[in-house]
Amino acid sequence: MKLIAEKTLQDLEFSTILEQISDLCTTEIGKEHALLIEPIANKEQLLQELKQTSEYVSSFSNQNAIPSHYFDPINYELKMLRIEDSFLEASGFKKIATLVSTTNELITFLKKFQEYYTALYNATTITQPNKIILQNIEQVLDKYGEIKDTASVDLKAIRQNIQIVRGKINQSFGFALQQYNSAGYLDDIKESIVENRRVLAVLAMHRKKIKGSVLGQSKTGSIIYMEPENTFKFSRELSNLEYEEREEIMRILRVLTDSIRPFHEELIVFQNLLAHIDIAAAKAKHAEKINGILPNISTEKRLFFRDAFHPILLLNNRIKGKQTYPQTIELTNNERIIVISGPNAGGKSITLKTIGLLQLMLQSGMLIPVHERSETFLFDRILTDIGDNQSIENQLSTYSYRLKNMNYFLKKCNDKTLFLIDEFGTGSDPELGGALAEVFLEEFYDREAFGIITTHYTNLKILANELPNATNANMMFDEKSLEPMYKLSLGQAGSSFTFEVAQKNGIPYGLINRAKKKIETDKVRFDKTIANLQKERSRLEKTSENLKEEEKRAREESSKMSNINTKIQDKLERYQELYDANQRLIYLGQRFDDLSEKYFNNKDKKTLIGELLKTVEIENSKRKKITVKEKKVKEQEVLQLKVDVEEKLEKIREEKKEKKVKEQQQQQANKTNFELKVGDRVRMIDGKSVGTIDTIEKNKATVNYGFFTSKVTLDQLEMVERKK
Repeated sequence: MKLIAEKTLQDLEFSTILEQISDLCTTEIGKEHALLIEPIANKEQLLQELKQTSEYVSSFSNQNAIPSHYFDPINYELKMLRIEDSFLEASGFKKIATLVSTTNELITFLKKFQEYYTALYNATTITQPNKIILQNIEQVLDKYGEIKDTASVDLKAIRQNIQIVRGKINQSFGFALQQYNSAGYLDDIKESIVENRRVLAVLAMHRKKIKGSVLGQSKTGSIIYMEPENTFKFSRELSNLEYEEREEIMRILRVLTDSIRPFHEELIVFQNLLAHIDIAAAKAKHAEKINGILPNISTEKRLFFRDAFHPILLLNNRIKGKQTYPQTIELTNNERIIVISGPNAGGKSITLKTIGLLQLMLQSGMLIPVHERSETFLFDRILTDIGDNQSIENQLSTYSYRLKNMNYFLKKCNDKTLFLIDEFGTGSDPELGGALAEVFLEEFYDREAFGIITTHYTNLKILANELPNATNANMMFDEKSLEPMYKLSLGQAGSSFTFEVAQKNGIPYGLINRAKKKIETDKVRFDKTIANLQKERSRLEKTSENLKEEEKRAREESSKMSNINTKIQDKLERYQELYDANQRLIYLGQRFDDLSEKYFNNKDKKTLIGELLKTVEIENSKRKKITVKEKKVKEQEVLQLKVDVEEKLEKIREEKKEKKVKEQQQQQANKTNFELKVGDRVRMIDGKSVGTIDTIEKNKATVNYGFFTSKVTLDQLEMVERKK
């Protein structure tokens, strides 16, 4: 039984991926097998194929490049080997020799570098290099695929005789050519080739003057092509020898075929192995094109795709020079089902297809374009209901077909299923269809299945909010331009922006107002509330991104200051050494001053010299011998150190001073010019939501925004409207 239904493969455009991989294969069998790739049910086999592809990708960037695996298919030769008393032509043996040689080289290489290519090496352990086949073929064929003269003693003798006879033919023909040309019996072209034999171009009027066989004539009949009598005798001998040669070659090929026939099954293994390696190489080339990696395959039930790209869209947009937006999505036991809502053309369907196609590719042994910290687990089934599924063949409407598909879901859905449904519940009366869709969703939820759906139905958004292990999500829109941002935001339902989008597209405002009056007021208010919350979330998202940028700059500044601090610390240590050296010189100066004063008073040279020598010896015991050059360099370093330290300290003082002035200016700018009171209409300095002050305690105000309240300090608020 197939792991994934054919409909899922069609919905997710899996065949397009297979065609891309097939185009990257280098062998005909590889191209054919690539189009037949299916999801792999056996987990151990799947992990091996994923590792093989990943290892092949690594070979593109290291020095141990994997040898060529190209070969010509030998399907015909394998069929012939199964037929008793049949024999292969020399060209067939040449293809077999190439296949065996390539396989031997690949197996030997992967065994040598099995530490780098463990999974690829494991794929080759099903067989061993075969030298017997090559030895047998090389005894008969040369490197060009021709039968060697030494293939048998008889063949060698026959070919030697053929060379002798051909020499006689050329000699006799040359003699006749010279004789009849001198006599004027030949046309200007003198000779030609007929049936692969040299003939004289005899003028028709002289044909009876020449002894020989007529092999043809020109279109006009003016030239007769004749083989001289002596040459004809040798030609018959050559024909007999060539016949003997063909017979001997057939005998040799039969013997060679019989020697290869026992290796029939091994040759099948060799061909399949090289085709498998060809597909692994094609998958690796495809992964390189889409920046695909192997994410962590977890045993826990968690799907986390970070910065995930739709691979087909990525390549198409790259050709057109367009930007492709990545999506980040997570499914866990605590949030098994995600309900995505929001206006059309916002990217809901492509997000759905991205997750489904990437999971499908991964479970088929392909690398996927996600962040390296992504992870997922393996599903037993992937069920999809995407696009307009109206069935003309079965005379089913879109809704009937979708109900039939839902029935299939109910039969197959379990806790190891990933279901993906686009525009869930559409195709029927909104209230009745929505109610049935709600029941389906509850059933999928009770079976602990993982899934993502897109919808415009309010009741499904409410249900996702009420179920503990389900959540809402929306595709973010710019609140001003109502242009899609192609970014998924988890945790909150999205508004369909029905009237806003209509107004943006030029629908008269009066018609929009009439439409609003025709539906329930509560629903309009609910949708408007969702829209407002979504706009606020979009603003908060931008604020969050700005804060992240600030944090990043702060970390960079901190790292920079840390480096400066290290350098200053190093220079201060050297400055300390300089200070210690100066202190020592001051001490010596005082010492010599004391000795000088003693000598001035007592005039005792002996005592003076003894004290001087004692002081010098004490100081020398502390010294290390340095050259004059080293001494000058050290003095220059000390002087430069003094200058650098002073400059750095001055620069730091200036930076701190400027920073302090800016902070004071910013704080002054943020302060409101009005004294805020209870009842005033205010908003955050960096926000757009307007609320009313309920209470003021000390330096904090409680601001009521209608749906929620928030406590903020007064210096973060600015006046919008004074209480009337």
